[in-house]
Amino acid sequence: MNHLLLIEDDTLLGEGLRQFLVQQGFECTWLTESHKVAKHWFHADLVILDRQLADGDSLAHLPHWLSLKAVPVIVLTAKIEVEQRVEGLMAGAKDYVVKPFSHQELLARIYAQLRPLGESQLVYGQIKVEPGSRHVYWQDQDVTLKPKEFDLLLLLLQNQGRVFHREELLNKIWGYQAFPTTRTVDNHVLRLRQKLPGLAIETHRGVGYRLVVL
Repeated sequence: MNHLLLIEDDTLLGEGLRQFLVQQGFECTWLTESHKVAKHWFHADLVILDRQLADGDSLAHLPHWLSLKAVPVIVLTAKIEVEQRVEGLMAGAKDYVVKPFSHQELLARIYAQLRPLGESQLVYGQIKVEPGSRHVYWQDQDVTLKPKEFDLLLLLLQNQGRVFHREELLNKIWGYQAFPTTRTVDNHVLRLRQKLPGLAIETHRGVGYRLVVL
């Protein structure tokens, strides 16, 4: 079981992410301040780091933390300028996620950093999915999916046989962003069925959807 270190001072976002990551099978330590990070860093397999903490810019500490132990770091930030993304990568981060984001997008990026060499695809019949690169193939032909379509597909593939309520899908895919309607879920499922004919998504009337186990 991989141990994730989450450093985020927004209590609502931090607690929501911690619960989500534990639900996905990770161990997760959640911190809100940079001065507590060093003693937990050694136990982490991957770090999710909010850039702007209440006690300062966390990137100022990142080179020192990485000198203690080299682990992949994904930076979370509301800063969208290219120069600021470059600063994070130059400080040693492996990836950069801009707020607001969906939990499934972050999960795919975590898997991409933790995945051993050679473990590159999820296969469902004639559908192949590469979580790290976010590439999808149907009968070996490249299929273009919108970001939320890919997030929904990945969630269903990782939870085959489970019935998801529409409201749960909204929460998992759209995260803490302003909620769309449940009709948004229906539209995304419709487009996945159209683009990937081999995707056996069952409709549970009045409830939600389930991906049939092949």
